[in-house]
Amino acid sequence: MLLFVGLGNPGRDYAGNRHNAGFMAVDALADRHGFSGWKARGGAQVAEGCVGTQKIIAIKPQGYMNKSGLPVAEIARFYKIPPEDLFVFYDEIDLAAGKIRVKRGGGHGGHNGIRDIDRHLGTDYWRVRIGVGRPEQVIPGSQIDIRKWVLMDFAAAERDGWLASLLRAMADEAPLLAAHDEGSFMSRVAHLAPAPKPPAPESEAGTDMASNAGTSPDGEET
Repeated sequence: MLLFVGLGNPGRDYAGNRHNAGFMAVDALADRHGFSGWKARGGAQVAEGCVGTQKIIAIKPQGYMNKSGLPVAEIARFYKIPPEDLFVFYDEIDLAAGKIRVKRGGGHGGHNGIRDIDRHLGTDYWRVRIGVGRPEQVIPGSQIDIRKWVLMDFAAAERDGWLASLLRAMADEAPLLAAHDEGSFMSRVAHLAPAPKPPAPESEAGTDMASNAGTSPDGEET
């Protein structure tokens, strides 16, 4: 049995935020593989199903990003799931938009959800990083604060373009991840959903992005 964790902030106001890429990934995976409906359990939304031959418990902690660790730890301990069978999906600003990286262990990189999971479970679990890029990489010349950036919605062109393709590819290729073949998983996803080329410096793309900055919930930053 494996535990797939998507990180994000609960509630309609945050549903489309870059910081909710982890929620989006496990939602897409659960839909693709016919998981049970999401049910509240132990401070999280929980769904169950199979990916390939593996039984999967998928969860979305519901206590805001910086309170993710306790519900993840409680569910992992209840089901006796060791760190090597725990995969956490989350947004990564230091990874170009549309790219993914899978790695076991490492630091939190300033991400408060990962920081809190580390505090409750240690660091020896799998991190599935979903690149959302930095504002200046997506909107040339942008000086948007990082804390506002991650709480802004994906632009419509991103949501309907590279993000939709990436989530679909991750869900389709999830059996490779469930088999602990992370190298093949990354290669297949990159092939099926190539990351978009960064905009040219003179581009004025993304003007609709700058108008939907969110308010940080519960002191949450990145």
